[in-house]
Amino acid sequence: MTQSHTFTSDQLQDEFGDRIAARLSAGARALPHDVSERLKMARSQALARRRTADRVANVRARTASAVFGNGGSSASLGGGSGPGLWTRWASVVPLLALAAGLVAIQFVQDDNRVSELADVDAALLTDDLPPAAYTDPGFVQFLKDGGPQTH
Repeated sequence: MTQSHTFTSDQLQDEFGDRIAARLSAGARALPHDVSERLKMARSQALARRRTADRVANVRARTASAVFGNGGSSASLGGGSGPGLWTRWASVVPLLALAAGLVAIQFVQDDNRVSELADVDAALLTDDLPPAAYTDPGFVQFLKDGGPQTH
């Protein structure tokens, strides 16, 4: 009988964090004393700042809950179960505008390319030389030598 082990993402993240912490601890033992003391000081300063930030956040949360209450008034402030209709439209409209702009740019570029090719074709067909002359290797050499010499 086989046992199936299922892990949640939180368990996997915790295990990964434990492995990283073990590697860092092993590497910290090899550090010189002055470096480890600076790291310890920086760690304590970071923790002190974190505690201060947590206290400020708790005070703000308590103040907000006292002002707005704990119940149904949050729905009137836009804190419903999900994004409202206007929020959805506000996120879809720019995407539609972007797609329309890209399609318009593609049409304009295709039109410009077709008109350029038509200009080249018209120039070839109205020229004095036949189109086959442009593919003749002797004609290329003739042009390199300076073209027709008129005196």
